[in-house]
Amino acid sequence: MLTILDADPVANVFVASRVRAVGLNPARLGGQMWGFGPRGAMTSLCYAGANLVPVNAGSEAVQAFADRARRQGRRCSSIVGQATAVEGLWERLEPYWGPARAIRWAQPVMAIAAPSPVPPDPLVRQVRPDEFGTLLPACVAMFTEEVGISPDLGDGGALYRSRVAELIRIGRSYARIEDGQVVFKAEVGAVTPQACQIQGVWVHPDRRGQGYAAPGMAAVVAMTLRNFAPTVTLYVNDFNQPARAAYRRAGFVEVDTFMSVLF
Repeated sequence: MLTILDADPVANVFVASRVRAVGLNPARLGGQMWGFGPRGAMTSLCYAGANLVPVNAGSEAVQAFADRARRQGRRCSSIVGQATAVEGLWERLEPYWGPARAIRWAQPVMAIAAPSPVPPDPLVRQVRPDEFGTLLPACVAMFTEEVGISPDLGDGGALYRSRVAELIRIGRSYARIEDGQVVFKAEVGAVTPQACQIQGVWVHPDRRGQGYAAPGMAAVVAMTLRNFAPTVTLYVNDFNQPARAAYRRAGFVEVDTFMSVLF
């Protein structure tokens, strides 16, 4: 299974990080792992948890995963992964699961494997546990802006707050904080020996367009290359031109395309 995941460590960083961290027990994994391939030779996977994430899924695997997902019923809040596979899944599942709340048809996957050419912002640093209350509103604002709904819905935000706190505790939350206000922030959401994935990048609305994003990302890249993995990756909506431009300035290059279906 790790052989399949490691064949594309950038595209598969989320699923690979989960498997490496907790194994395949569904209770710990937070979902099931489906496999597909000829007898005795698994070639494709699909993580079926809060997200439905196909891995190395060609047309036959997509059909098999869609059939199983349809029989099981929708339990996920999104389908996300490489665009061709996700589009195939959604084409087969939309008659049963639709309509989606939002579809992000093209999300460039970007990566960097060397220090940024931009001087890093020296004020971007790891967030301390006692700064949870300062960081949380910025995280909620980012999530709401990015996903289109508040993370406080459903369980009142308990699970989201727990995840924010966990990332701070394990040293994977970074920010520039001035006078008790978050100016820039980003988190490392997934880590494997080959790659780590940045998520939650956000600049305070009052500071946008003032040059904080690229140096902030350069700082995060420097720290994550040093502490976590030799390749840093992220994915971004194709219509978010300011973010894409900032990532390019920071040295990221586009290497793949994801698609997300949000419910």
